Amino acid sequence: MKALIIGLGSIGLRHRRILKKIKKISQIKFFSKHKYNDKNNLKSRKEILKYNPDYIVICSATHEHITDLKFLEKNFKNKMILIEKPLFHKYINYNVKNNKVFVGYNLRYHPLIQFIKEICGRKKIWSINILCGSYLPEWRKNVNYKNSYSAKQNSGGVLLDLSHELDYISYLFGNWKPLFAVSKKISNLDIKSDDYLSLFATNNNNLKIYLELNYFTRIPKRQIFIDSKNLSLKIDLLKNEAIIIKDKIISKKIKKFKIDEMYEAQHIDIINKKFKFACNYNDGIKIMKKIDKIRDLKH
Repeated sequence: MKALIIGLGSIGLRHRRILKKIKKISQIKFFSKHKYNDKNNLKSRKEILKYNPDYIVICSATHEHITDLKFLEKNFKNKMILIEKPLFHKYINYNVKNNKVFVGYNLRYHPLIQFIKEICGRKKIWSINILCGSYLPEWRKNVNYKNSYSAKQNSGGVLLDLSHELDYISYLFGNWKPLFAVSKKISNLDIKSDDYLSLFATNNNNLKIYLELNYFTRIPKRQIFIDSKNLSLKIDLLKNEAIIIKDKIISKKIKKFKIDEMYEAQHIDIINKKFKFACNYNDGIKIMKKIDKIRDLKH
């Protein structure tokens, strides 16, 4: 199976490194607007057509995703395409007809996300509180954060960059709707995009959802708090541990888990056409609609 990576920034390099480990991938080439002295660098879209890849990963800047996808839809059929999250920079009404398209929300493959899905099951959940924060200047080695796409108004901001949280809310608890949001830049980071989001939402089961995202904390966190009848959970996705309170406190810590494992599991799931946890194109579109709705609500 031949693979193609479109865009070779930090995330594209990660995908290339991981794809090299997968036995079914026999060849990996890439297409980038930057010049690389590499025999696997395809220098034009015509060379992409000639290469005729089986599996394609779109890692270009977020606002370029739609252009890359339209090119692939026009020129290929029956290919497997993974688009890095978020799907687009805003909701775009575009139907995919010729290829199988997925979105890179690979936190679905985290063992603790699967644990939540298993333990919550059909329980009526009262509330979930989600906290996710990190320090943007430390995200990418050898890249000045001020020049990254995350810093730009049209392609960055926590709402797009940290939209994993929006996806796994849908994945775990079904459809939901935003009710109130504050999305703005509040720190001294030298960026044009929003570095803070506070969101309140609900669903048809009257679940209360609170989400807070930021780019500026020096204390990284990715935590989920869930409460229902006779059950309270604290999930820490960075420490890979869960605290479960039923009749008594139970602590659960999963084995040492690397981020690359989620990427690899996602690739294998799609390449093998299992689609067990993969976020499909329609799910990705739904997230973009929610992002636009949150933008309309923001104060």
